Amino acid sequence: MFRQLRTAIDWRLMGAVALLVASSLFILASIDSDTFARQVWWVGIGIVAALLISVIDIRSFISHRGFIMVLYGLVILLLLATLLFAPEVKGNRAWIMIGSFQFQAAELAKVVLVLVLSVFFSRQHVRIAHWGVLIGSFLLSAGFAFFIALQPDLGSAITLILIWLGFVLLSEIPFRHLLLLLGICVIAGVGMWHGALQDYQKDRVLSVFAPSVDPLGTGYNVIQSKIAIGSGGITGKGFGQGTQVQLGFLPEAHNDFIFSAILEEGGIVFGGIVLVGLLLLVARLIQMGMKSSTSLGTFLCLGGGILFFIHIVINIGSSLGLLPVIGITLPFVSYGGSSMIMSFILIGIIQSMYAHR
Repeated sequence: MFRQLRTAIDWRLMGAVALLVASSLFILASIDSDTFARQVWWVGIGIVAALLISVIDIRSFISHRGFIMVLYGLVILLLLATLLFAPEVKGNRAWIMIGSFQFQAAELAKVVLVLVLSVFFSRQHVRIAHWGVLIGSFLLSAGFAFFIALQPDLGSAITLILIWLGFVLLSEIPFRHLLLLLGICVIAGVGMWHGALQDYQKDRVLSVFAPSVDPLGTGYNVIQSKIAIGSGGITGKGFGQGTQVQLGFLPEAHNDFIFSAILEEGGIVFGGIVLVGLLLLVARLIQMGMKSSTSLGTFLCLGGGILFFIHIVINIGSSLGLLPVIGITLPFVSYGGSSMIMSFILIGIIQSMYAHR
């Protein structure tokens, strides 16, 4: 088994993951000891899951159409169960309670969508100019996004659509089709703004451009985040010394705004280390995808890179006040069992493709 692990593991990819996980545990130990202990537990489960998956030839499963259909249907059922049975937390029905563990089906949906679209585009990307193929791939993404938007979890729903758009771009869609597609997205965005978004969601978007208009309401999170980032300087205030973090002024310092907490206590130096780890993670996935000998391996690696890149851009962008705060985690850094475990599972699937290349 150990020999299999040595050949199955891409150590450059896992090195980037290890750097990010270590950074996560370091900052969470400063924020809250109980949160740190739970994160250690999630990391341990994630590592075991990734190692077990990496030694299995995942191709023997995903090559069967029935397996993909069952997997897709299972996620739909979990999303329906979330809507029907999940308790309401902060206005959302997004977490299924399993004892003391809260499972977010939306995180599973993201990983499964990457897998489903990888299989779909590996077979159909040469026909991407056909509208039937394009619409079919969109419906696969929209099926998940629709139920997640009803929770309502707009951030995860948007992420799913962006994952689909990333796959479409990888498929070398003709330029005229791309322009038409972007036009449809703009029209859909305008329609969502006027017909689907709640007032508080609109306020979050508007607060990005003018947080000072409502500094104690919708603009509070962004203002406190900027204060934390600006006060950290080059080397930061030190472990456990961040006033915004330790005094509770920075909301969701362990999750949505963990990058702000890193910059306050560790400064640009620590923040730069985390950014390097994130860039190495995405860059290695792109490199593995480009070197893959199969179209499935290419789409799977690049799809994983797309998912992580979207999370990185949205999370850090919202921390800097450049994007709306929509509750997207920073891969392998933010606190959260569902996000951490599913990220490790995705890495395990990619490692399996690498091991059996």
